[in-house]
This record gives sequence, C-alpha cells and structure tokens, in this order.
Amino acid sequence: MPLHTNCFLLSSKKTQYLLNCNQSLNFPFISTSGAFRKSSYPFIMCCIGIFWLTLSCGNKVTTRDVPVELPESFSLPTGASELETDWWAAFKDNQLNALIDTAIAHNLELKSSWFQVAQEASNVAIISSQRVPQVFLELQGGASRPAPDFVGGENTQLSLRTSYEVDLWGRVKQSKLAAENRLMASYLDYQTLAITIAGEVSLTWFSIKAFQEQLKLIQEQTKYNQQVLALIRARFASGQVRGVDILRQEQLIENTKEEALSVQMEVKTLRNRLAVLLGIAPGKLLVAPDRDSQLPSLNSIPDAGLPMELINRRPDIQSSFNRMQAADREVAVAISNTYPRLSFNLTGALRSNTLTNLVESQAASLTGSLLMPLFYGGRLNAEKKQAEAFREQQVQEYGQTILQALQEVEDAMVRESLQKEIIKNLEKQLNLAERTFQQLRVEYLNGSIAYLDVLVTLDQMQQLKREMVTEKLNLLLYRVSLYRSLAGGFQTPIENEEEFSMNENTIPTK
Repeated sequence: MPLHTNCFLLSSKKTQYLLNCNQSLNFPFISTSGAFRKSSYPFIMCCIGIFWLTLSCGNKVTTRDVPVELPESFSLPTGASELETDWWAAFKDNQLNALIDTAIAHNLELKSSWFQVAQEASNVAIISSQRVPQVFLELQGGASRPAPDFVGGENTQLSLRTSYEVDLWGRVKQSKLAAENRLMASYLDYQTLAITIAGEVSLTWFSIKAFQEQLKLIQEQTKYNQQVLALIRARFASGQVRGVDILRQEQLIENTKEEALSVQMEVKTLRNRLAVLLGIAPGKLLVAPDRDSQLPSLNSIPDAGLPMELINRRPDIQSSFNRMQAADREVAVAISNTYPRLSFNLTGALRSNTLTNLVESQAASLTGSLLMPLFYGGRLNAEKKQAEAFREQQVQEYGQTILQALQEVEDAMVRESLQKEIIKNLEKQLNLAERTFQQLRVEYLNGSIAYLDVLVTLDQMQQLKREMVTEKLNLLLYRVSLYRSLAGGFQTPIENEEEFSMNENTIPTK
C-alpha cells in the first residue's frame, strides 16, 4: 500500500533567489497622501518573483510502502452471512439490545470522547481563521502635560487595522488539513470506543446470565446432595454404611455452598460493572436476566471478507491512517517554516486633537513585509527532523494497528472453531460420567462397593455440568470478540443532538 507524502521542496536556485529578495523589510508602497514612491519598486518586483516561484513550485509527492504485507485472505473459512452494523442483534436478546442502546446514550466515557471530537472541530476552525485577513478596531486616547505640539495637549485616534499573510508555501493550508485529519481521527476513536462499549456490555450481560445459570445449577446440585445425605444417614442408622460416608457427603455439600457464594460474588460485581457501563451508580442497577433465561444459541459464523475490506471498515485502523496523514502534513508545515513569509497590513485612521473633531483628519497606509528566517540556532531544521521522525513513528503505528486487527480476527476464528470441539469433548465426558454414576449408584445400593467411589463420580459429574456452562459462555464471548474485530462504526444518538451540528467542515459523521 503506497503512502503519499507532501513535501514542499525547492531547488537550490529558487531558494537562492528568495534569499536575494529578502534584502529589505516593511516596504510601504502607498503613503498616507496616496502618492506612489519609487522605493516601492524593489518590493513589488520581489513580490512578483515570489508569486512566480509559488506558481512554478509544485508539491513533491513521494510514495512509500506501509511496513505490512497483507494476506490475500484469512487462514480459516468464514460464513456467508453479512455482518450487520448492529451486530449484537444477532443474539436475539431484547434485554441486551436495550442495554446497549442505554450504554451508547448514557456512558460517560463515550460522552467524554465526543467532547474531544468537539475540541478537535474547534481547533480546525481556529487554524482555518489564519487563511483570512485579521481585522482590528482600535480607539486610542492620550493626554500630555505640558502640551508643546497641540492645543490642550490631547490626542485621539480611531483606527481600523487589517493584516493578512499570503500562504505562499501552503503552510496554513497544510496545517488546516492536518487539523482535519486529527479531527477525523478523533471521531473514529469515538466510533471505536462505541464498538468497545457495545462489546463490553455484551460480555458482561452474558457473563451475568451464565453465572446465574451456574447458581441455579449449584442450588439444584445442593438439593440433590442433601437428599443423598438423608439416604446415607438412613442407611447408617441401619448399620449398612460407615459414619465416614456421612462426613464425606457433608463435605461435598459445603463445597457446593462455597461454589454458590463465589458465583454470587461474581454476579454482584458484574452487575456493578454493567451499571457503570450504563452510566448508573453501582448498586442501583434494576435490570436482571429473566429467571428462566438461558444463554443464546449462535448463528452461523459471519462473512469476514478480505483483509483489505477489514482495513477500510475498522475505525481504529482508519483513525491511525488519519493520524499518519496529519503527521505527514506537519512535515510540510515544518519545511515551509524555513521559507520566507509575505504579509500585508492595511490601516485606516481618524485623528484629532479632540474627540469632537475626530472626523476632520483621515489617514491610510498599506504596508507589506517579507520575512526570511536566517539564523535560529538550528531550531527550524531540528523541528523538521522532529516532524519527519514523528511521521515515521505514525507509519509504524499504522502498520502495527493493521497487524493487531488481523490478529484479533484470526484469534477469534481460531478460538471459536476449537471451542466448539472443546464443548463436544466435554459433552462426551459428561455423558460418560452420568453413565458411570448410575452404574456405581446401583452397585453401592447393592452393597458391592464403598460410597467413596460413588462420591468421587458424583463430584466429577457435577463439576462437568458447571464447566459446561462456563465453556458455552466462552463460546459466546469468542463470538462477541469476532463481531468486535470485524465491526465498523455506527451512528450514535449524541450525534443527532442540536448542540452538535454536523457538517463536513466540523464533525464528520460518515
């Protein structure tokens, strides 16, 4: 992928001509009386020469490759279904949809990011103001004692001043374009954060549902273990089992109770985390999964497309690209700072000894100045090298962002593919454990074996059931990660609010 860089470079001959033109500064060519003076000729000729150089010097465009070799396709096959913008709707969970809508509208971190976009939009307007003349209205008044030059010793002046710098080398233009790139990068960061928040809400919500499902399962297991304990006590009373079997069963019950407490702790902390994501104080969240709700089943894997499509779709990659472009334009600004600057000043004034006679005397002047940097102790050259180094840093970060994005997609697909195999294997283990428990239970009731064998198998079977819930949750989390790694930006409600008007010159939305 070629990277175009804009460098405003002049040949040595043209640069020498500019140095020769910078022999005098602040040449007025319109006097207060309106008479044209011969001393203005050198300045006019110098200005003509500069304009000729400006027209004849085009931007030097160079290309370079981004330090990333893109693969033609992803390593694993993907599905055929297209990924929707609101990818979380694929889980068909109405409560989740409502939670994400609330988080996008009220999350404080996301709102803070939006105000950062607004700051960058204002910065574009600030820099753009340098491209138009600056106008000042000034009223001066003074008094002198004694008054040697005028009656009363009072002087009053009302003047209108304007100044304008000719953007000879595109310094202001490139500064504005760099600011626009930073604005776009900031907006894309906002979109990236919105995707992240939607993903975090999904992960948290599914985790809450999984832990509540585990808690329900543990309660059922505890109830079953208590029934087994009652049976063992009855057999102990008739002298059929040893007392140690009762102790072992009681230990299993206490272990399941401990598991229940750990799950309850996870549920409460996850609810606090979800509340913060929704912009609510922890402990004040009222929403909860339905009592009989289960983890959603997954649809087929979405179409991941091509790596190049991913680069064009993901806002974090586009944000890095815009920062790289801004850094490239800052190099052009640093180079143009080493060239002469041409500015014009126009002043119109009303002068009088007294305020009542202010309109009786008028004066006007138009001056131009040519400023050529000669000696700054190496600062300008150091600034140029600094800008070039920063540009190279942004190029490398852009390549790293692409690599990380590709890694996220590949990791999510690999994990989901292998996680399905893990669940299949776990289902086989659970089936074998249930069959083993049933057989050992019959042998125990017949007095053929000790209760320890039954207890070990029962504990293993219950742990496998709880592990199954965890692994199904992991499968969901891997699918959420895949959606997040493939997702593009989407419009949020705050972008439609009246105080943030959207147009191409301030905050872009598309």
